[in-house]
Amino acid sequence: MDTNSIITDTFHRPLRDLRISVTDRCNFRCVYCMPKEIFGRDFVFMPRDQLLTFEEITRLASIAVGHGVRKIRLTGGEPLLRKDIEELVRMLASLRTPDGLAPDLAMTTNGSVLAQKAQALKDAGLNRVTVSLDSLREETFQAMNDVGYPVAKVLHALEVAQAAGLGPVKINMVVKRGINDQDILGMARHFKGTGFILRFIEYMDVGASNGWRMDDVVPSAEVLARIGAVFPLEPVAPNYPGETSGRWRYSDGSGEIGVISSVTQAFCRGCTRARLSADGKLFTCLFATTGTDLRALLRGGASDVELSTALSALWGARTDRYSELRSAHTTEDSAHTSQDSAHAPKDPAAAHKIEMSYIGG
Repeated sequence: MDTNSIITDTFHRPLRDLRISVTDRCNFRCVYCMPKEIFGRDFVFMPRDQLLTFEEITRLASIAVGHGVRKIRLTGGEPLLRKDIEELVRMLASLRTPDGLAPDLAMTTNGSVLAQKAQALKDAGLNRVTVSLDSLREETFQAMNDVGYPVAKVLHALEVAQAAGLGPVKINMVVKRGINDQDILGMARHFKGTGFILRFIEYMDVGASNGWRMDDVVPSAEVLARIGAVFPLEPVAPNYPGETSGRWRYSDGSGEIGVISSVTQAFCRGCTRARLSADGKLFTCLFATTGTDLRALLRGGASDVELSTALSALWGARTDRYSELRSAHTTEDSAHTSQDSAHAPKDPAAAHKIEMSYIGG
């Protein structure tokens, strides 16, 4: 088995991106990810010995890099709650592709610990951060994070991260109709010309705990229309094949925004991402129902060749295209029934999908 060979799935999609959840813990209870009524404030998280160690994570990442991974993103939960996370960043930053290049290393965070950690993360080798911020209005943002965390602290963290060189810093706004969609233009206006890249994410049906309804989704086309009516926009080519975010720039040259349209414009056919949970399960789709336990292989004494073979077999058998199928079901439901459009599409696996707080965004 060649441990340095590019692998592709059944739709000829290569493995290019690895998203690693380093912890299931989070200090927020965002309504679209880890709602308090389901998880509570005192949710029992995984014991530490169930989490992959930094050495185990790095070993699996190294094998994935040998098979074509060029981007590694650390997620959670909230990744900055993992003790000594800078050391993991340092270990991953030392990896090299077969042609001697370091993989692009990024992190998604809620920003609550970022101001304290930004410079250490940069020094350890982190390239970029993406920070979640769903509104600039205090009442709305605190209602969405559901722990009363203030906007000002996230804005400060953004400035510190930008100053540390973790950029261009991206900002993710999950848009939910009737909750924060009135803030779309205000967010665009605030970050226009600042060097930050604001991205609007359609509210997604990840897991079964967030009460997802199609009526709650604000399509990216509507987001672009609202912004473009005030600040003219023009499309920008993707940075790389399979990029999840559609890029748009302001016509006056004052920066760019992005839209992630996983509900209305599924991008499964270009998906090159695998996800590793904090306890070592590999998932080949964000909307998966099951993962494959790589931790058992690691702790059972598997060699690198055996781990490489397992990864290659998993990706090679991949058939995932959930969002495309969901979009088709949604269209069929709208065309052939009088059923309330608020209902989710008829997806038999919907009640069993893995929660975003577990698999990482």
